[in-house]
Amino acid sequence: QVQLVESGGGLVQAGGSLRLSCAASGRTFLSYAMGWFRRAPGQEREFVAAISWSGGSTIYADSAKGRFTISRDNAKNTVYLQMNSLKPEDTAAYYCAARWPSSSSDLRFLENEYSTWGRGTQDTVSS
Repeated sequence: QVQLVESGGGLVQAGGSLRLSCAASGRTFLSYAMGWFRRAPGQEREFVAAISWSGGSTIYADSAKGRFTISRDNAKNTVYLQMNSLKPEDTAAYYCAARWPSSSSDLRFLENEYSTWGRGTQDTVSS
């Protein structure tokens, strides 16, 4: 099973950018589809983006489309979330998650579809 550790969170002004990283341990990282989720203060955790094991397919929440980009480097066992044009409402704890896909194009946005989670990294966007 893969273990996940997020990094790259911090404080940024509105309009700025952050790149989150999620480092995975374990030799089976290549087989996992990966996702990013977030939980804002007082709210439930919500889907942000997901990427297939090959990196060839991605899906995004409407709130992330056009501003966020998910990518992965399987040689480095790492998945990334590039976040641009950040808004105060993007303030949240961001979590990466892994799931065993049924096919190369199998992408999911429900958190209960993911079996392994990191501990999260906090992003704060000031206005």
